[in-house]
Amino acid sequence: MAKKSKQAAGTPAIVALTTAGVPFTTHAYEHDPAHPSYGEEAAEAMGVSPTQVFKTLVTDVDGVLTVAVVPVSGSLDLKALAAAVGGKRAVMADPALAERTTGYVLGGISPLGQRKRLRTVVDASASGHATVCCSAGRRGLEVELSPADLTALTGATLAPIARA
Repeated sequence: MAKKSKQAAGTPAIVALTTAGVPFTTHAYEHDPAHPSYGEEAAEAMGVSPTQVFKTLVTDVDGVLTVAVVPVSGSLDLKALAAAVGGKRAVMADPALAERTTGYVLGGISPLGQRKRLRTVVDASASGHATVCCSAGRRGLEVELSPADLTALTGATLAPIARA
């Protein structure tokens, strides 16, 4: 039986999608380290609305690492996130801890295929799109899939956690 090379297998996010048999499209672009926003850079490079491209943020809700997936066109409402998971207080997680726990680098953290599966909340606005884009596990690589598949594969709940 032939083994897939690491390059053929792709990132852990792509491996997770492929293993699950979920339809998806990848979008690769040349990442510019000088760009001020990973998410806005992705939207511009793909020519899609920033409301359709979602960023993955790792937070700490009452001592539990929690992933928030919100449109790059807005920002995360930490109070709304805490409420969505029945918590009292949410803060952004330490960046080094986020990288270590997910197995991804900042700007390339995907909600899919993380090293350790974390509680995940996807902003409710995702359900208003036929497809959404999120990081495929490295800077300059996005994956496009249905919001239903994103929430199913991550075990996420949908809640209004973003503000414009």
